[in-house]
Amino acid sequence: MFRKSIEQMAPYTPGEQPRPGQRLIKLNTNENPYPPSPRVKAAIVKAAGPLLRLYPPPRADELVNAAARLYGIPREMILAGNGSDELLAMLFRAVLARGDKVAYALPTYSLYDTLAAIQEARVAAVPLGPGFAQPLAALLAERAALTIVCNPNSPCGSLAMPSELEDLARGLDGRLLAIDEAYVDFAECHALPLVKRYPNVIVLRSFSKSFSLAGMRVGLCFAQPPVIEQLLKVKDSYNLSRLAISAGAAALADIGWMRHNVDRIKRIRAMSEKRLRQMGFEVPPSQANFMLARIPGHDMAAVAAGLRRRGILVRHFPQSVFYDSLRISIGTPAQMDALFKALEPLIRPVLATRANGATGKDERPSRARTIRRAAAILRPQSQQVPPRPVPGQ
Repeated sequence: MFRKSIEQMAPYTPGEQPRPGQRLIKLNTNENPYPPSPRVKAAIVKAAGPLLRLYPPPRADELVNAAARLYGIPREMILAGNGSDELLAMLFRAVLARGDKVAYALPTYSLYDTLAAIQEARVAAVPLGPGFAQPLAALLAERAALTIVCNPNSPCGSLAMPSELEDLARGLDGRLLAIDEAYVDFAECHALPLVKRYPNVIVLRSFSKSFSLAGMRVGLCFAQPPVIEQLLKVKDSYNLSRLAISAGAAALADIGWMRHNVDRIKRIRAMSEKRLRQMGFEVPPSQANFMLARIPGHDMAAVAAGLRRRGILVRHFPQSVFYDSLRISIGTPAQMDALFKALEPLIRPVLATRANGATGKDERPSRARTIRRAAAILRPQSQQVPPRPVPGQ
């Protein structure tokens, strides 16, 4: 009853969501630990009135207008989506036919794999460079119909500079470049000005992280009008509810509330990175609202399970080069203290094994060849060898 490619593909697997009544510290899906602006609740209550019987505005006018005012981008260059995930899905549908090539780093946001499989597109998965740097030159060399840069990247939090992304946009010679800035409000810079200068650049933003609206599903796409016009052709007729539109507009109108929460998270991030390093983890500097804690060569599945038994959720990626890592969302100070208290006894035997010269079991994922190449560039700098390019798969 279904396409063969759909029956054979692996679905995207989101992080665990607690069931009603479960009391868990949730540090696994990069949500904001602080509530949204009080103006958001007021806007939702106001929107939940008689007009709910009517369809919402198809272009989410209130939200788009608020974004245009805040970011200084004409409303004709803004498209609202049901989270940035829907905007990504629209982009894949509009650009990629069967056999077309899409290029992005490995590892990165795993939803890209799912969307590519749905379109039966060819994937050029390019390993990250030394120090988890975005492999922009290698991505350019792929000459893909669609190139995606998750910036800051997940799950490692590394950031490419706007000038580097501008060089990539120019070099792609009209091919589309999508810059996924879901975490950019936690970073030191962003690439939004590029959409005014380059007709092939798309910037995606999410309200789930910095604006504390993961439960509302709101996202924005910025691009020049010809790009927006094509994406509109594959958009659901009424893709945002009236409540989501009002909530997103209210969040943008109270930008100071968001920035205050972001500053708090950045301070907690800095302290938490330092503490994890003191415990013996390798922690690359993060420009997002999460950290990657690694013990190279040691599978972190047991540690993640141990934290789960203690009521703390973190993210572990068993079928990834980061099988030896935990991705930890930034929580409140109390939540982070609880994490460290639970983590120390769990990590002690792992560090003892490492001190004795042993390594954990290396569980290779199904994409073994690509993963091995990616793993090569994740060794310490002293062991670096130039990575080989990865062909489209």
